[in-house]
Amino acid sequence: MNKNSMLFIICSAITLFVYYSFFAPQTRQDLAGQDQAAVQTQNAPAAQSAADITPEIKEAKTNLNLIPEETIAIETAKYKASLSNRGASVISWSVKEKNGTWVDLVLPDAVPVMANFPGSNYKIVSKSNEKVVFEHASELGWKITKTYTLSQDSYMHNLNISLSKTKDGAELPKIELEWGPGLGTDEKEQKENIAVTRALAYTASKPGKLKKLKKEAESASLYRWAAIDNRYFLAAFIPEKSMDFDQIIPLRQDKKRPFSLVLTAVAPKESESKSYSINFYVGPKGYTYLKTYNLGLEESVDFSVFGFLGKWALGILTFFYKITHNYGWAIIMLTVLIQILVMPLSLKSLRSAAAMKRIQPMIKNIQDKYKDNPQRLQAEMLNVYRSQKVNPLGGCLPMLLQLPIFWAFFSMLRNAYELRNEGWILWIKDLSAADQFMNLGIINLNLLPLIMGFGMFLQQKMTAATSDPMQRRLMYLMPIIFTFMFWTFPSGLVLYWLTNSIVSMIEQYFIIKKSEAKVKHA
Repeated sequence: MNKNSMLFIICSAITLFVYYSFFAPQTRQDLAGQDQAAVQTQNAPAAQSAADITPEIKEAKTNLNLIPEETIAIETAKYKASLSNRGASVISWSVKEKNGTWVDLVLPDAVPVMANFPGSNYKIVSKSNEKVVFEHASELGWKITKTYTLSQDSYMHNLNISLSKTKDGAELPKIELEWGPGLGTDEKEQKENIAVTRALAYTASKPGKLKKLKKEAESASLYRWAAIDNRYFLAAFIPEKSMDFDQIIPLRQDKKRPFSLVLTAVAPKESESKSYSINFYVGPKGYTYLKTYNLGLEESVDFSVFGFLGKWALGILTFFYKITHNYGWAIIMLTVLIQILVMPLSLKSLRSAAAMKRIQPMIKNIQDKYKDNPQRLQAEMLNVYRSQKVNPLGGCLPMLLQLPIFWAFFSMLRNAYELRNEGWILWIKDLSAADQFMNLGIINLNLLPLIMGFGMFLQQKMTAATSDPMQRRLMYLMPIIFTFMFWTFPSGLVLYWLTNSIVSMIEQYFIIKKSEAKVKHA
């Protein structure tokens, strides 16, 4: 491998490491204080000053003494939820993972979510695993009925909110729904959870586009759905009639806390009643599964800048999984397939590296002979390159063309929910997490990155083409750098890179043998 190729690989890998460690995705700025106060008027009445307390809030405080608080537990094979009659809200919503563990997507600081007038304890009209109906009658002359219709075999549900007048001249209240702050995840993802939590919206016009919301409120009628997500989970509001809703507002208290998402309804007119119907999805971000809803929810899966390649790779990975019933072997098969597809580029790069290794003795003689004459040195080296038909930059362009494929595959393996809690062999129990072969005190011994690093060392030894001692040391330093970078990466990524290195070594072996044969017959 020549110097330029080696530096290209190092820079590309360090770029990926720095991007995913520190810049993907970045945190966002707070919403302006006035917008935040306007939204929190309904959902956080306790924080208001005495002058701002409305008659409805005063009534709600009285109402707490009239109806006791009660929770309703719902459990199915896919999820279990806990609903409260205080605000007719959700206080926990856990999804069951493939390994049998439960992940609560409602963070402790977020309780309650999807509440309306959380100071009021609603009457429970009916309850079952399929449907829960809450009702609250206000002394101000209106009534609100919230009906949760819950699916038993999917993560998509429906909430219907009905408003009606019980007194002539009463004014119907404005409705808001909030999820957050943040979205829950499992313990091993907690460290990065705030950084990767996003507020999203998907445009209603075709073709739909995903927009990452920052601090500005957006017109709800322009979007098909709005959501909070993190790396592996999604909570989305999908209004059945987007024109019934006014704004989508991302909220953030400070940079150390995750987003909340607020969906505000259009203020009711003078009619006697008004109903709002919202489908809501609370569950995992499996790309293939989300695509079955035909709502664009799958676009929340982050395949990075080369997303079309990542989707292609995931589709083939899923195909191989259906054959092997093991995502580890599927990753190996996909890696080999990618190597076959880019083989013309790889062979060109390897031939260039082999040719550079072959002419190193000539280059070394020229460097020794003309070390005091830089101009003559450059001219003689160019003559060697021309006479031997070697391009010193020949290994760079093929590798540059492979970078989009590597980046897309890297992003897909890092973000694909399909790999969560999926093992390969032996100690590799979760391809979405570091392998953690064993614990040595406070240090986790991750064996797969060590094997990968040793394989890279052998690969460097096979292709070392430079006679410069400093460059040679740098080349042998690469396996150490990569081992360090990949130490805590998901084992699926490490398996991909290890397989990639093994296939490259096999190709290099035959290229080197062929190059040596040419030298003997010359």
